[in-house]
Amino acid sequence: MSRIAKNPIPIPKGVEAILEDNRITVKGGKGVLSMEFNPIITVAMADGQITISYERINKVQNILAGTTRANIANMVSGVNSGYERKLNMVGVGYRAQAKGNIVSLSLGYSHPVEFPVPEDITVETPTQTEIVIKGCDKQKVGQVAANIRSYRPPEPYKGKGVRYSDEQIIKKEAKKK
Repeated sequence: MSRIAKNPIPIPKGVEAILEDNRITVKGGKGVLSMEFNPIITVAMADGQITISYERINKVQNILAGTTRANIANMVSGVNSGYERKLNMVGVGYRAQAKGNIVSLSLGYSHPVEFPVPEDITVETPTQTEIVIKGCDKQKVGQVAANIRSYRPPEPYKGKGVRYSDEQIIKKEAKKK
């Protein structure tokens, strides 16, 4: 049996989970998330916990059970406390400004880059070189951060570009004569 799927998911106060056929919906203070899971997996709720079970027939079920449990745990955590990802901009003239649901980025190109923010994601710019992305869906927060970073990923010689706040850039040595 999957070691991850064995662990029950506790439902904290203020979070409500609704189970219908092959769909689970989790509601909390930060929002509402819904996910459809494979009918091979059985999801049950009892005593304020969500448990995952399955028939141990093949390896695919083992993998699906662990993934389903991790996704549901991320949903419960997301609607309860939310997720956040920070980006830093390194480089002369690199700056960001959040205007409503659009982030305007100056990244050394001849034009500013306009990034439209998805609906249930909020983007803040505490300083001109810092971007904070917040939301209840872990996958969506990570994807928005990756999309913004992809406009100017850090280069290996000076380290200029958009990077995650916890990212370590290994710099290369410049060419010698």
